[in-house]
Amino acid sequence: MYSLGSESLIKQAREIQEAELQKFYSRLVKLLQLKELGYETLDSLHRLHLILSANKYARTLPSDLQQRLLSLLSSPAEQFQVLSSALLRETPPSSGEELNNIQENISQLNTHAAGLLVSQARSRTDLNNLCAQLIHGLEGRPSDGPTRSLTFALPVLNSVLRLSPESLTEEHVTILSKKFVDWLRYASIVQGGGASSGGFFTGPRSRQPLPTAELDGSVSGDFFTVLCVGQGFTEDQWMNVYSFSMLRHWLLTYHSVSSGNSTMDADDRSEVDGSVVSMVSATSSSSRLLPPKERLREKTFQYCQRLIEQCDRKAQKKLDTELQKACMVEAVCILDCVCVEDPSMVFRTFPSIKGLFGRLSSDLSYARVLLPIAQFYLNHGEMAAVDCECVWKLVFGRFPAELFNNPFLAHELLRFLRQNLDSLRLRAPEFIRFLPNFLKFLAWDSSAVVDDFVDLLPSLVTEGTAVEMLHTLLDLPCLSATLILQFRSVSLPISESSSRGLLSLDAFRNPAFRGLFLFLLRVETGSGHTIDRLSTLHDLLAEAADWPRVVRCAQVVPVLLHIYFNTVVTVAEEKLLAHLILVMLERSGLLLAIPTYSREIHRVFSCHLLRLCKLRPSLVVDQSHELLEFAGTTANVYSKEEVYTHVVWVLGEYLSVSSDSSCSVVLITSCFETLEAVLFEITSSAPPPGTVCPAPKVITTLMSALAKLASRSHDLIPRVSLFFSKLRTAARNGSVAWCADEDDLVAIVTRGEELWSLLKAPGVAQSVLTPPPHVLTPRWHRDTNLAVPLQLRVLTRLTHSQ
Repeated sequence: MYSLGSESLIKQAREIQEAELQKFYSRLVKLLQLKELGYETLDSLHRLHLILSANKYARTLPSDLQQRLLSLLSSPAEQFQVLSSALLRETPPSSGEELNNIQENISQLNTHAAGLLVSQARSRTDLNNLCAQLIHGLEGRPSDGPTRSLTFALPVLNSVLRLSPESLTEEHVTILSKKFVDWLRYASIVQGGGASSGGFFTGPRSRQPLPTAELDGSVSGDFFTVLCVGQGFTEDQWMNVYSFSMLRHWLLTYHSVSSGNSTMDADDRSEVDGSVVSMVSATSSSSRLLPPKERLREKTFQYCQRLIEQCDRKAQKKLDTELQKACMVEAVCILDCVCVEDPSMVFRTFPSIKGLFGRLSSDLSYARVLLPIAQFYLNHGEMAAVDCECVWKLVFGRFPAELFNNPFLAHELLRFLRQNLDSLRLRAPEFIRFLPNFLKFLAWDSSAVVDDFVDLLPSLVTEGTAVEMLHTLLDLPCLSATLILQFRSVSLPISESSSRGLLSLDAFRNPAFRGLFLFLLRVETGSGHTIDRLSTLHDLLAEAADWPRVVRCAQVVPVLLHIYFNTVVTVAEEKLLAHLILVMLERSGLLLAIPTYSREIHRVFSCHLLRLCKLRPSLVVDQSHELLEFAGTTANVYSKEEVYTHVVWVLGEYLSVSSDSSCSVVLITSCFETLEAVLFEITSSAPPPGTVCPAPKVITTLMSALAKLASRSHDLIPRVSLFFSKLRTAARNGSVAWCADEDDLVAIVTRGEELWSLLKAPGVAQSVLTPPPHVLTPRWHRDTNLAVPLQLRVLTRLTHSQ
């Protein structure tokens, strides 16, 4: 929200009249014609930027003002460069001639002018021309004219290549590869900016440049890198820094250049000799004999090795320590790119990577550095014949367990998993064991990482992990509460009583309950699917039901359960699906008491129970004992209404010989008697204290299930007909205790009468209540023996003829 003053200024900018705006344009043009641009000009430019940016639609500036702003791009004062570039970005793209004039005059280009050219490029051709112009400028020699700074060129060129990699030609690749080698390896090793050794007799003639220094204060003894420090830097040193920042993207980009566009010079081609390359590619002393790309890889290797060596030095400033970490990350990523491009470099690179891992693995503050190292092990560990088990235990084991509250690590580790799923399945299949550990990121900050898990979850569902994963997802709010308690337990000493008096924190520290919490905090799968004392755990965590972090976590569980069930039906056998049905029945009553959480989980269970039974109807007969036990418990009508209704429906729908030949009359009768007892109980008395009347849907579903079962065993028809008769009689006598709404009661009685009428003709009843598959999935529009296809064809011809 803007302040009142800001809103007032924006309103004025939006409501300015055209006549007043034209006067403002004219005054600004006069100000820009002055030799010296002062504060008034600067203030007017700021006002113009507010006017242009506050409007929804772009305004077209007068041509003379546009020309003045374009010329202002080459102003010696950077604040005017920034303002003119920002103003021109708010206007429609300038004409091609004006942009070409800026682009062709490379001496006038700077960061802001080049950025404007990129933003206002109207086609790939414009980007191609700009790319060629920038590379031509970088290729220029000092003798070509007056010395000019081109430090802006590489960042802008990097932006162009991200937008249009096809702008590169083979000639461009050769030029830039050579320049990268020069900037990375042969930058000046003395400080810039006039730094000197000082002293009493120091003067213009005796001033000697000082060498650059390492982060620990010692004199730099090797070539310049981004980790060399000084009081000032020369232009080639800045180009060294920019080159390193662009290097990884360059190594990934120049492969897209078509070999058919090759315009290499003859001397470059002559360097490419297989016999020579094979002998000297492993030795840096002969690297000048290599082609530009291979020489760049060699110098890149040397540069990154020096960076890794520099990172062993103890920095004098804390900020420099963070710089070392960032450089280690980039160096390892670049070495990974080099080894992917040239596998022969793996054997030269692996010793330093392995040594780096050995030094950093004990310090979790380097976790973000260790992730690129893990990527290197994943990509090249098999080729180098290195055991990676210790790497996976650290990255998949300790990182989530101890750094679950680090949002940056969570994002990068989950991105590592998403981007490398195929490689992990092939080279490190044990990563699936750490599923409970990965879910700690989700339990701690569900809203930030739920998208990652939507992508990851299908890959983590296997026959071995399916059951435990279902329990773990249902217990995710409990895990969220436990992580909060663990975090508070560390930050809040035992001797200091909590200001909120958290009983759950005391329980977390109590050895008697320690096993419950340790199970939730387990690192790997295999400790068991769930625990026996879940109800005890839920009681201990009852006060966590309204904690914001726990509530947000509970909100994502239904989404993940849908993904889980959609995946498990594609990988599970019938035995596993039967087990999952039992888990759903059991866990429908064992959930953390969070408002709406149980209702949402019951809705998910109901949806996928129907899907599983429709996919495998024989499951209903196989698991009939457990389903009948659930359906025969009257309390479930009131506490698990959604699940109970669907359990009754699948029993009535699929408990038949057509679904499973092993279904017997005895089983149908047993099911009928169970459901009959429940229906009689809930329609003959008031609901238990503290509960509401059963929903009409539950009663009508029970009635329909009884009618279906009776249609398959005709001996049961008199019993269900008697019940429908009593139901009608009870309704005629007035209101009933088990139904509070009169309209609902009328609907229930009407449904009963319809079923009763059907059962008077048993043969018809079975066809209507349980129609055969060919009736449920008709193909009348395709069956040539019926009249419908002929009628459709006639209607089609009539409509088409009109």
